Amino acid sequence: MTVDVDDYLPISGLQHLAFCERQCALIHVEGVWMENVHTASGRADHERVHDPGAETRPGVRFARALPIRSERLRLSGVADLVEFRDDPAEGPPVPFPVEYKHGRRSARSADRIQLCAQALALEEMLGRPVPEGAIYYVSSRKREAVRFTGELRAATETTAASFHELVASRRTPPALFDKRCRDCSLAPLCLPLVTQDHGEKASATIRKNDGDP
Repeated sequence: MTVDVDDYLPISGLQHLAFCERQCALIHVEGVWMENVHTASGRADHERVHDPGAETRPGVRFARALPIRSERLRLSGVADLVEFRDDPAEGPPVPFPVEYKHGRRSARSADRIQLCAQALALEEMLGRPVPEGAIYYVSSRKREAVRFTGELRAATETTAASFHELVASRRTPPALFDKRCRDCSLAPLCLPLVTQDHGEKASATIRKNDGDP
């Protein structure tokens, strides 16, 4: 069954949801956005890499700003870079997606989920396996290799389903103040210290959620 393109959600929203459910709802339900130095730098990084076109070097072809979509997951987006690497077994070139992120190398599961969604979309579009990719952190100029394991694929599909459910609900969850809020550009609008529950319940929630989701 063909899914109406209007029913598609952005792949980048998976990163928002995996990082913070409230942030995701503010952006994709309420249409709220506010930049800070980190998001502005990240946008500039993507503008530099999003020069559509292809380049060929020995053993690999580079496709930049490649439009991708998954009908099964009802997601669409633009891959920063996809390297089509020659197969040593002389089969079709192997797609290798690379997502650019501002900042230094980290271990955020949210970034890996976003990249894995790109891989799932490429597999669906091209009909060939995409076993691995990488996240390039601009500030540190280092790549983090990511293997698309069964566990990561399952987490990505679960996140995609939750993303659709959240948007369909038109509901914005309450804030939970923790260290994720420190660099969030939406903090002045989210007001986590004001909107969260107060008292011991809030303190327990903060301790529980003080870390990478």
